[in-house]
Amino acid sequence: MADKSAITPENPHALYEMHGYRAAIRSGDFLFVSGQVGAQADGSPVEDVEAQIELAFENLRGVLAAAGCGFADIVDVTTFHVDPESQFEAVMKVKQRLLGDVPDLNWTAVGVTWLAGFRFEIKVIARIPNDG
Repeated sequence: MADKSAITPENPHALYEMHGYRAAIRSGDFLFVSGQVGAQADGSPVEDVEAQIELAFENLRGVLAAAGCGFADIVDVTTFHVDPESQFEAVMKVKQRLLGDVPDLNWTAVGVTWLAGFRFEIKVIARIPNDG
């Protein structure tokens, strides 16, 4: 069995402790990041959908950084949308601004009916850079 270790971002929001899960798990050269939402420090969502999407990406950036990764290390993305049709433009705007043209990126978008008060969630698998 591969060794695995929990990754915690520098400034974690309250949802990790409230719901008893980890921000990410490192296993071998891979980082499996739990779904990131637009949660403020206390775990509450920001109201504006574009701001919520942006904060989800920023929370993702913090988790990746805690493992020595960045957006360019992402190999697989899954996003969950309460209203995909109305969110598409906002997601693409934030994605382009923060990820730019990250090469070789898989992306699956899933429409859902509930995200515990949030309207967008993003989870990724990243390859941890080998500094050796």
